[in-house]
Amino acid sequence: MTWLTWRQFRAQAWVAMAALAALAVTLAVTGPHLATLYRTTRRGDFLNLTQAGSYHVLSLIGAFVVLAVPGLIGLFWGAPLVSRELEAGTLRLAWNQSITRTRWLAIKLGIIGLAAMAAAGLFSLMVTWWSSPIDHANESLLGPAVFGERGIVPIGYAAFAFALGVTAGLLIRRTVPAMATTVAAFVAARVAVTLWVRPHLLAPVRVLSVITQGNLNTYTQHANGPLGGPITVAVGVNSPGAWIVSEQTINGGGHVVASIPQVAACAGNRGATPPCFTRLAQLGYRQLVAYQPASRFWAFQWDETAIFLALALLLAGFCFWWIRRHVS
Repeated sequence: MTWLTWRQFRAQAWVAMAALAALAVTLAVTGPHLATLYRTTRRGDFLNLTQAGSYHVLSLIGAFVVLAVPGLIGLFWGAPLVSRELEAGTLRLAWNQSITRTRWLAIKLGIIGLAAMAAAGLFSLMVTWWSSPIDHANESLLGPAVFGERGIVPIGYAAFAFALGVTAGLLIRRTVPAMATTVAAFVAARVAVTLWVRPHLLAPVRVLSVITQGNLNTYTQHANGPLGGPITVAVGVNSPGAWIVSEQTINGGGHVVASIPQVAACAGNRGATPPCFTRLAQLGYRQLVAYQPASRFWAFQWDETAIFLALALLLAGFCFWWIRRHVS
């Protein structure tokens, strides 16, 4: 059964190994020079160099590969795994030769599931290593656009996508609809975890700070007559690489406000100047910022990986239950 599973899977395996080898050679050739540039170039100049030209293209390719691999695994490895055999009826041949349904499914899930996790982990490892100089310069590993492309979390994504594909194939019994369902459900799960679960995995650090020129990120005055209109601001925190989870303006009475009403010291061309900020402080306006420090990167990685691995195990358990009771 193990040999049969390998024979059925070998085409996908060779494609994955070829892609891994091509990416490994490319990154191994260019990575040392990128690291040298980081050590010998000023931060601003280094970022300019990596935001254009070949390094920018390689960075985009690496990001795309790591983001796409889990979804492709669910699409081409998971969804057809059982649905293809259900459509063709070939699984009954194995079941009639003293191989139980549980063993049949366990071998397929075990071999190909581990291969999926290994492939995603290797892709992520290579891209994380190559991108480390850029990540150090940007100080943005916790940002939603980067977090899912680094570390160990792509392993969890791959395990979940594979199990999701197998489950869809088992329930739908048709390969193409199962593939479409897998992609839609996987993207929905990733978006849901990124927007609504990840920000709450760890309690954020909260800072209540005075609005000053030194910590100001954005300042917008909505024009409304000669004295100007309401003001909205956003400030930063003294924590390089921090992920700002939320930010609110608090008035002198301690209440959250959507914007700061008209203030004469901030009107017109006077705008974001020391007198304006002095007046805002006198009126009691503060910014309440909730953020996650960059030092929590690995804590978030482990937590989110555990979530997706747990979901994958639940789906696998469901597949075992379903195949024993509902597949004939």
